[in-house]
Amino acid sequence: MTSNDFSSARGTPRHDLKSSPAATVSAGPGPGPAPADLLRRLRARGAADPVTHVERVPARAGVPAPWPSWAPAELRTAFTGRGVVAPWQHQAEAANLAYEGTHVVVATGTASGKSLAYQLPALATLLADPRATVLYLAPTKALAADQLRAVAALELEGVRPACYDGDTPRTEREWIRRHSRFVLTNPDMLHHGILPGHAQWSGLLRRLAYVVIDECHTYRGVFGSHVAHVLRRLRRQCARFGATPVFVLASATSGDPATAAGRLTGLPVTAVTEDASPRGGVTFALWEPPLLPPDSGSSSPVPPQATGDGSSPSEPGRATGDGSSRSAPPQATGGHDELRQVRRSALRETADLLADTVAEGVRTLAFVRSRKGAEVVAANARRALDDAVPGLGDRVAAYRGGYLREERRELERALLHGDLLGLASTNALELGVDLVGLDAVLICGYPGTRASLWQQAGRAGRSGQEALAVLVARDDPLDTYLVHHPEAIFGAPVEATVLDPANPYVLAPQLACAAVEAPLTPADLALFGEGAKEAVDELVAAGALRQRPTGWYWRHRERPEVDLRGEGGAPVAVVESSTGRLLGTVDGGSSHFLLHSGAVYLHQGVSYVVDQLDLADGCALVHAEEPDWSTHARDVTDLSVVSVRSYVDAGPVGMFLGEVDVTSQVVSYQRRRIATGEVIDTRPLDLPTRELRTVAVWFTLSPQSLALAGVQPADVPGALHAAEHAAIGLLPLMATCDRWDIGGLSTALHQDTEAPTVFVYDGHPGGAGFAERAYGTAAAWLRATRDAIAECGCETGCPSCVQSPKCGNGNNPLSKPDAIRVLDVVLTNLPG
Repeated sequence: MTSNDFSSARGTPRHDLKSSPAATVSAGPGPGPAPADLLRRLRARGAADPVTHVERVPARAGVPAPWPSWAPAELRTAFTGRGVVAPWQHQAEAANLAYEGTHVVVATGTASGKSLAYQLPALATLLADPRATVLYLAPTKALAADQLRAVAALELEGVRPACYDGDTPRTEREWIRRHSRFVLTNPDMLHHGILPGHAQWSGLLRRLAYVVIDECHTYRGVFGSHVAHVLRRLRRQCARFGATPVFVLASATSGDPATAAGRLTGLPVTAVTEDASPRGGVTFALWEPPLLPPDSGSSSPVPPQATGDGSSPSEPGRATGDGSSRSAPPQATGGHDELRQVRRSALRETADLLADTVAEGVRTLAFVRSRKGAEVVAANARRALDDAVPGLGDRVAAYRGGYLREERRELERALLHGDLLGLASTNALELGVDLVGLDAVLICGYPGTRASLWQQAGRAGRSGQEALAVLVARDDPLDTYLVHHPEAIFGAPVEATVLDPANPYVLAPQLACAAVEAPLTPADLALFGEGAKEAVDELVAAGALRQRPTGWYWRHRERPEVDLRGEGGAPVAVVESSTGRLLGTVDGGSSHFLLHSGAVYLHQGVSYVVDQLDLADGCALVHAEEPDWSTHARDVTDLSVVSVRSYVDAGPVGMFLGEVDVTSQVVSYQRRRIATGEVIDTRPLDLPTRELRTVAVWFTLSPQSLALAGVQPADVPGALHAAEHAAIGLLPLMATCDRWDIGGLSTALHQDTEAPTVFVYDGHPGGAGFAERAYGTAAAWLRATRDAIAECGCETGCPSCVQSPKCGNGNNPLSKPDAIRVLDVVLTNLPG
């Protein structure tokens, strides 16, 4: 079922909820309409049908298996009491492999019960051996807390499960070290707390039977490479205590999970991939917000992709200041012209849909790309619901990183118990938190990978009921491409997880951490893999390690500071000036963009203005205020080529892969009227520069080839700039990344290449594998880029093709027709 009439989509902004065709507004989570009926109602509420495609994912019956003979009766009874009559076939297969001592990864769909696959052998071993222990690792605190609830609910004597993370009170930590036999934590705490204090954790490590790594597909890029070495450090300490634990990994469906799990753990891993669990049917709609009238201005209180997140890397930009450094928030957009919306904001569209579904009594989770975006969607949905039924807006909230522990736990409880009907969340709730009873999922913008898309869509329908999933497209080249090419979503395999433990920017600091824990030996170097000896030699030359006959020793008193997640330093506390109350935190890499002096900061719908950012003390002082303007940081970026790894000589075109140095600095911010997007003023900032050595792919063209293609010299900067924006937007089709993982720069004459050049680079120190993937698939990547620009219906370029939501140079200059000519020259000459 598709809709191809896009010419009529120039409708008016969406309805007022009070005039909705819905006859009643539900006050509680009733059964709600069927997904197909709900979608029909949602489609009918606008002036034109926004749905470009509907995919029906059919229901599936489950294939049960008998309980393993080694599972004790006590454990089977506990699971049966929680409603698990028998395991599904994939659960039993993975559990048997793990119990027999085989390292295993179970890679099946959302809500397929992967947790039973590791709980069964782990808990059976704990019951059989009163001295055995289990370590469980989750990428988020919410997931670990959810697993703690699940294990504790089994009420198994002697297991004593406990969460050990940054929120754990110090009074409880000693008890956990001494008594808990099932410790649930995260890689950060393993890195910062358990491994450095391995002597205090000797009881756990000496008797460690299983290491469970949940949602292991999230360990990709630089973060995944760091975690890979943290796991090698764990294996090293276990071996020193005489333990050889079995690794059991759980992953969303992904390409080649055995290889990825093996790269993560450094061990041979067997994959279980046949999903035997039952699944309710899913109605999956692709939703393109309507075009706005040319003179309507902005209908949104924030720019359309004002996602405001610093938790994921972003798109640094051109030499003229297009974009930002690695941690720039997506709201770092350009000037007033960019705010003249071509399409209705995906944030506003998602907020309206969330209000509509809550009004229908449908329990809904809306995934939003960023922290600020989640706040905006929740605030707009609450406002619409309160206008219709005063007080109903209280049934909607935001959920994101940076909240205090008490806030997060209360929101999780309220959603689980039905006190909340709608939640706007970042991907913090994408993972396996058991949100039973959700009826619909709204996905505001393509999350970057098909794996994440299906993971988010799978949050609904977890009890086997029919579910609705809606992908709301942003005005972005990739989103526009996908909603008009549904086969790229529904007909394509899920991506493989990309990580590179040999990245020297990861390997060297991890070896330093290992040397602090115990002197390195030649045998250890084999454990850490390719490049370890070279990295150790560099650490010796730098004076960090001292070589002795017994190994390499750490020379300094302080431990090395290693940030696993690459977020740019320690979190910055957000403190209310008048009361001293801690509101939350922002990662250090985002602080220049989100917490500069004068910035507007949102927290649970309340607006604050930053008085002062103290980077030395890691603190931002704010006061409550609701100005009629928003703030948008701007930066300048420069790039120099360090070395070339590989290149293709294609006559007038060159394609290169190599190392580059990127220097960026936030230099100013704009204040814009919320109602109109009008730029009030631009104010200077004095913040330190940031430097990044990373990996880039770039192509050069001869001036003669551009002239022959009809690109005039004056139009070359706009042509390259437009091609760069679109290429960044389309790269996630080829690599396991999203556009916030990568950066770009274009120039008509680069000082190192001495030619017109477009660079696209990884936004992480040392690279994350994305540029390599782009280089390896250059022809296909740039062909898709060229097609996306050519197929867009606009005349001069828009956010759906060549404009960037984060262009620090105000999306100027841009030339859509000349970008097509540039890419034609590249594709004509590049082998393919």
